[in-house]
Amino acid sequence: MSADAEKIAKLKSDVSSLTQISENEKSGFINLVARYLSGEAQHIDWSKIQTPTDEVVVPYDTLAPVPEDAAVTKALLDKLVVLKLNGGLGTTMGCTGPKSVIEVRNGLTFLDLIVIQIEYLNTKYGCNVPLLLMNSFNTHDDTLKIVEKYTKSNIDIHTFNQSQYPRLVVEDFTPLPSKGNNTKEAWYPPGHGDVFPSLKNSGKLDALLSKGKEYVFVANSDNLGAVVDLKILNHLVKNKNEYCMEVTPKTLADVKGGTLISYEGKVQLLEIAQVPDEHVNEFKSIEKFKIFNTNNLWVNLQAINRLVEADALKMEIIPNPKVLPLSLVGVMKL
Repeated sequence: MSADAEKIAKLKSDVSSLTQISENEKSGFINLVARYLSGEAQHIDWSKIQTPTDEVVVPYDTLAPVPEDAAVTKALLDKLVVLKLNGGLGTTMGCTGPKSVIEVRNGLTFLDLIVIQIEYLNTKYGCNVPLLLMNSFNTHDDTLKIVEKYTKSNIDIHTFNQSQYPRLVVEDFTPLPSKGNNTKEAWYPPGHGDVFPSLKNSGKLDALLSKGKEYVFVANSDNLGAVVDLKILNHLVKNKNEYCMEVTPKTLADVKGGTLISYEGKVQLLEIAQVPDEHVNEFKSIEKFKIFNTNNLWVNLQAINRLVEADALKMEIIPNPKVLPLSLVGVMKL
C-alpha cells in the first residue's frame, strides 16, 4: 500500500468515529483529502495563464431589456430563489455573531435590508421569491433565532448548513477532534464552493425543483449591491445559460479578490491563495488582471442537481495551513 493510501485508510478509520458530522460530510471530507493527496492542489503554472478573451464576458449594456409586461416579470421571478452565504462571523468588523446581523444604517442590519429587498419584489409583482441562508456551524444557532423576527414578512425564509469538516493535524494527518479537541477550533466550514453539495444534501435543492424553481442567485450576505437583476435573469432564461458570474473591472481596491483567467483552454477563477509568492504583486496588478469577481453567481438548479449527483464538481483545492494560538498545533484545512 502506498503512503498516501495508508494515510487515507487511517483517515477513514478516524473519521468514521466522529459522531458530530453526517455520513455525507464524512465522505465529502475523505474525497477532498484524497484529491489533495493526489496532487490536485498544486500551484497554478504561471506560464500557462492567459487573459480571457472578450467573448467570455457579456457587457451588461448589451443585455436585452426586460419586457414591461408585469405578468412576464412575475413568471420570470417565480423561477428564482435567492441564496445568501451566511456562514461568516463578523469578527473583522468587531461583531461576535453572524456578519449579516451587523447594523448598516438606520438601525437596519444586512439581513434586514436583504429581506426588505426581496419583500419589495414579492409585493410589487405578486411573485414568490424565497430566501435561503446557508449557515455554518458558527452561525446556525444565532441565525435561527434572528429569522424569527421575519415570520410576518412577505417572504419564505429557509436555512441550511454548509458542511462541517475536521481540521487536519499536519504532523500525523489525524483529524484534530480525534485527538480529544472538540472545541469549535477543531472544525471548519470548507468555503463557498461547498454551497452546491450542501444545497443538495440538505434536501433543499429537491424541494425547490419540485416547486418549479429553476435558478438560484447566490451572493455574500454582506454585499448589499447584490440585488436581483431582471435583465440578467431574463438573459439566462432566454439563452438557456446554466451559469453566470457577475464581474466588474478590477480597481486598486480589489487587489485581493478573485479574477478570471484562461487556463489550459478553460476559463476559471484565480484566488490569491493559489498564487505563488513570487507572483503575488503581479496578481494584484490591474494591468494584467482586469476582471474582478463579485461572488454574485446565477446558477441553474437542474445543472447543480446533475453535477452533484454525478460527483462532477471538481473545484480547485486551496490548502490553508495555520498554527492554533492556544495549543500551538500545526493544522490544515482544505
